[in-house]
Amino acid sequence: MTTAAHEQWRPTLLLTRSFITDYVRNPVNLIMLVLVPGVFVLVAAGSIADAMELLRGSPGMATQIATAGWAAGFLSGLAMYFQVRSAHAADRRMLLAGVSSARLLAARAGTGLLMAGLVTTVALIALAVRTGIDNPGRVIAGTLMFALIYLAIGALIGVAVSNPVNGAVVILLVWMIDVFVGPGGSGGDYAFTRWFPTHFVTLWMVGTPSRHGGQLGDLGISLVWVVGALVVAGAVVAAGSRTARRHRRSAGQLLTALRFGLVDLRRNPVLLVLLVLVPVLFVLLAKATTPARPLVVAVTESGSTSNQAFWFPDVHAGAMAPIGIGALAALVGMFVVVDAAGGDRRLRLAGYRTSVVLSARLGVVAAATIVITVATLAVTATVFNPKQWVAFAAVNLLVAATYAMIGVIIGPLLGKVAGVFVAFLIPFLDLGIIQSPMLRPEPEQWANLLPGYGWTKVLFDTGLTAHFDQTGPLLAALAWLSGLLLVASLVLARSRRQGLNRVAG
Repeated sequence: MTTAAHEQWRPTLLLTRSFITDYVRNPVNLIMLVLVPGVFVLVAAGSIADAMELLRGSPGMATQIATAGWAAGFLSGLAMYFQVRSAHAADRRMLLAGVSSARLLAARAGTGLLMAGLVTTVALIALAVRTGIDNPGRVIAGTLMFALIYLAIGALIGVAVSNPVNGAVVILLVWMIDVFVGPGGSGGDYAFTRWFPTHFVTLWMVGTPSRHGGQLGDLGISLVWVVGALVVAGAVVAAGSRTARRHRRSAGQLLTALRFGLVDLRRNPVLLVLLVLVPVLFVLLAKATTPARPLVVAVTESGSTSNQAFWFPDVHAGAMAPIGIGALAALVGMFVVVDAAGGDRRLRLAGYRTSVVLSARLGVVAAATIVITVATLAVTATVFNPKQWVAFAAVNLLVAATYAMIGVIIGPLLGKVAGVFVAFLIPFLDLGIIQSPMLRPEPEQWANLLPGYGWTKVLFDTGLTAHFDQTGPLLAALAWLSGLLLVASLVLARSRRQGLNRVAG
């Protein structure tokens, strides 16, 4: 690079370095970008591959290879979303100070590319450790394309959706549909999935020709998606950098604080729509993509455990419902308490007791979990008929409460960026992979210590049998819920006291 070119790019490089420094100022953010894709591929890849083969009804696609792309894509999308949203006001001030929009956009893009490169590298290393990589050129390129496409998706959602919980749920929805309904998930050759962002990337990456790529071929269309997504995202981010929004919250005494918290929740219509739309799509897509064949599940009836055959399309939606409920509840629980931290500090300064503030905040979380559970069960009722309806519904509500408390604990400890990774990963791995009786008759022995063990046992008992036989697992699950509620209250009280001390100092 010539001296003149170096001087021309130096301000952009300095901006990029400052953005990266700001991002890693909270070391948990960097740890999550490394830890989450590694854990996803190392721990979950095998079980995910088994689950996808179960859904397809036959083997035939190297799903474990695709998990590297899935992990890199999800992490890149979330990281870029928070990069765009958290920097919105700062970018506006820099523009007003005279920094060119092109230079600012280049710095943000450079930061996003570095994050995408990091999660891609970690996911590939984890894949190499777990299974090895037979075709490194194809797998490396495919994983990087996943990351770049979702980098653009995260940036687009960052401009369009200002509320972080809404943005995180939208990214989760896009990723879920793309991954689990696409060729790596259901495996069906559906015409509508050909328009999914990573349809052709997945097929090219795992070496399974689509035979509908036309003259460009699978690789050509994949590159069109990458370039097109980045160009559109860049144009939208550049246009959106001219605006900035602010949100404020208010509260009062216990009933007033709870009422205003619910009003604030209602004033976010996008979130309310998402809390209904995401579980509806999750359950209905599970039903639509389930292969028509029997599934053998170990169930307990009148104290006797046996393997029984069930028609897979009749039970799959019921098994997926609590996974969607748990993931959404964890995200909502995390964001409700994190977003309310400033308002809660003002209440404490005004003289309100900590118990009043915490009760109001947990009440709002409870209301959100009820909305999630009711929406999910309403659509589940159209495609699944549990044997013990009342008990099945009650257990799903308790599942929502359990993972909402995990979200409440994670939020103050990890913050929004790292917290959303963990809040999604815990219920997904616990309920969807580790405890799933569809993947193995009984979970590993160590899985009995996780919060999802008892709930999964009770859910399948109430859903598939006419008599309740899981008293022990129910007590274990309730013990987890009680402990999480206590820890969540302590974490919230501690974080609010620390915030009050910082304000007073």
